[in-house]
Amino acid sequence: MTTATPPATPPARPHPRTVALATTVSVTALLALVAVGTALHQPLLIPPLAASMALVAGAPDLPLAQPRSVVGGQLLSALTGFAVLLFTGPSLWGAALAGGLALGVMMAARTPHSPAAATAVIVTLQNPPFWTFLALLALASVLLVAVGLAGARATGRTYPTYWF
Repeated sequence: MTTATPPATPPARPHPRTVALATTVSVTALLALVAVGTALHQPLLIPPLAASMALVAGAPDLPLAQPRSVVGGQLLSALTGFAVLLFTGPSLWGAALAGGLALGVMMAARTPHSPAAATAVIVTLQNPPFWTFLALLALASVLLVAVGLAGARATGRTYPTYWF
């Protein structure tokens, strides 16, 4: 005899204060990326980083939101994109391959971060300058974690739950 698993229920509605604070932290981080990018005359705000910040601010307890995953996942995925780029050149086929392989690389390295798979796709489609892109991505990822850390301290939330 098997017992039926009860149906999953959606998460509880967050308190309005939690929503407001998470939104404020996220907006602050993304505006900081724009400000730093403007000062450096380099774009730092790419779509995967907005998704990364949504995890850091909105779900800071998840493994996907931890600093190890945000920074490590982004950098490993970019490196995966560059590796695929060597074999395929900039192409949609290569981008699809890079996005899928990035998942495996992140899982093997214990740095799961789903938004970073899109970073591998961007690298393979756009073929950015290697060192410049990696340095800016590292800077942007660390900045997101720093704002997430400051936001957590200001709001009384715990972030990160682990570093390494």
